[in-house]
Amino acid sequence: MNWFIKLAATSAIAAVPTFTLAETPATVGPNGEAPTPVSELVLSAEDEAKIIAGGHTAALVWHELYDWSNSVARGAKDEFARLGIDVVAETDAGFDPSRQKSDVETVMAREPSIIVSLPIDPPTAAGVYGIARDAGVKLVFVDNAVNGFTHGEDYVTVVSADLFQIGNKAAVALAESMGGKGEVGYMYHDADFPVTNQRDGAFKWTIENKYPDIKIVTESGMTDPANAEDIARGMLSRNPELDGIYTPWAEPALGVLSVLRQQGNAEAKVVTIDLNEPAALDMVGGGNIAAIVADEAYNIGVYAAHAAAAGLLDKPVDPFLVVNALTIGPNNVADGWMQSLHSEAPKSLR
Repeated sequence: MNWFIKLAATSAIAAVPTFTLAETPATVGPNGEAPTPVSELVLSAEDEAKIIAGGHTAALVWHELYDWSNSVARGAKDEFARLGIDVVAETDAGFDPSRQKSDVETVMAREPSIIVSLPIDPPTAAGVYGIARDAGVKLVFVDNAVNGFTHGEDYVTVVSADLFQIGNKAAVALAESMGGKGEVGYMYHDADFPVTNQRDGAFKWTIENKYPDIKIVTESGMTDPANAEDIARGMLSRNPELDGIYTPWAEPALGVLSVLRQQGNAEAKVVTIDLNEPAALDMVGGGNIAAIVADEAYNIGVYAAHAAAAGLLDKPVDPFLVVNALTIGPNNVADGWMQSLHSEAPKSLR
């Protein structure tokens, strides 16, 4: 199960934010921080030599392991290996905040110099990571910060994706697949979660501000992808001539595809976010999926490890580092899979 869904089950439901700025908005971090491209974080050869000679260790305390987080983990482990940092523990909390707390307590017995983690529940996470912070462990977070923790004192940084760029690219891809005109259905993640909220909002802002001949004619919030088919069926019932549909990630997109196939609708284009083999198969087979937008998951891990090394040297690191997004279409699936996940595409797509 996608971890966005599980978060939705425990989060207060909130409408996705709508950008209304005249100028193009930008991604912001968990506490409103401006984004810094990961490429700006540089360690000198002398810095790296000090790290390699330092005998440091790291622990990876994950929220849940699946395709995306496994790619983040691989990036972190590869970079730690390059820097001579031994990974002494890796845990999977199964998206359970109390289990994540237990995982932190368990790995602390290994006395790691570094912990890289994605906090499951930021409002309560100070109680999860406090023991590590108090012991002087360098904390680097992915996507989420910890409520009450101060950047530069309690943790090194947060590494994530350029969320506006992801939503923007999804809008551009859908618009281009529609020839720059037509009617769109907008399915958004109806939960209080900055990652999906910003991506969804960026899609909507781009369509409304950059494509005057495209109109969003129906909007529906979604908290559980199991309901995506019903939502899509309702959208198409109200607007049977939809030219395009946006979904917040790939699992609900599969529900939309199911409805389109049931109705014999081969014309409506669908754009979604995050790589998924069934969605990609539909795309390369000339189906409804026009494009998939993904982040550089592997590089999130690489730069989380890189930032942790900078933290060990007490070098300042900006509070919110972001990787790029890429648009994957029928003709660049293999390259896109490698760029995003740093692995070969499934055999079915090669």
